[in-house]
This record gives sequence, structure tokens and C-alpha cells, in this order.
Amino acid sequence: MSILNRKARFRYDFIEYYIAGIQLFGTEVKSIRQNKANIMESFCQMKHGELYSINMYIAEYKFGTNWNHSSRRERKLLLKKKELMKINKKLKNTGLTLIPIELFFNDKGYIKMKIALAKGKKIYDKRESLRKKDFLREVKRSLKFKNRI
Repeated sequence: MSILNRKARFRYDFIEYYIAGIQLFGTEVKSIRQNKANIMESFCQMKHGELYSINMYIAEYKFGTNWNHSSRRERKLLLKKKELMKINKKLKNTGLTLIPIELFFNDKGYIKMKIALAKGKKIYDKRESLRKKDFLREVKRSLKFKNRI
């Protein structure tokens, strides 16, 4: 089970990928297990040498008490110091950003976030990716039809 950012591949060209841990409360983990999270509008930002996921939505846990979490709080991403310094250096370049791609459970049951260092696509790049997607769909359709005959 994973939560995907489906629009990210259309909007951005990915340069590098990272897998980061994420600092969560217990009620947030329970909500993610129920698949009540969204990372479509979220982004990552460096603050004071640490990486944070901003605007990620995790629904409040239904059975939580008065210590339930707020749904859009900033969540700290856990990476090694060398990786953080490397990311910080690359973010100094103009036009690059960090985008969450996927929220998933690893083999040990911990929640991880796959993030990508990305550069935004121009409008003509987006049109080109749509043309490529349509072309591949037509090829698959024609091969399917050809196999029937």
C-alpha cells in the first residue's frame, strides 16, 4: 500500500531520488494505515539545515482523543547529514525543487517518503509528454487488435 503523487511526473522532470524517514505522531500513522493521506499539494523545504514536508494532508484519526494531530502540520523528514548537505547545495541552483513522490511502508513497517529533486516542465514539455502517452496508448491498442486477428 502506498500513497502516490500522480501529478508530479507530469509537472516535473526528476533528477535524483531520495528515500527519507518521516517524523509522525501515532494518530498520523493510524490514519496513513487507513489510506487517509494526500501528498498532491505538498512540497519539501530546508529550514535551519533540516528538511520538512509542508502542506501534506493526513486526516485526523477518527478515534483520536484531544491529543489528535493537526492535519496540515509541517513534518520533519529524516535523512543523513551528508545527504541533507548535498540536497541543500543542489537547491541553491535556480529552478530546482524537492517534490514528494510516494509515501509507503518499508519491509520493517516504517513509513518512508520517496522524494525527488526536480525541475519544473515548461508547457511545451507537458504537451510533448501527453503526445507520447497518446502514441503509446495507440500502439498498445493496435497490437491488441492485431493479436485478435
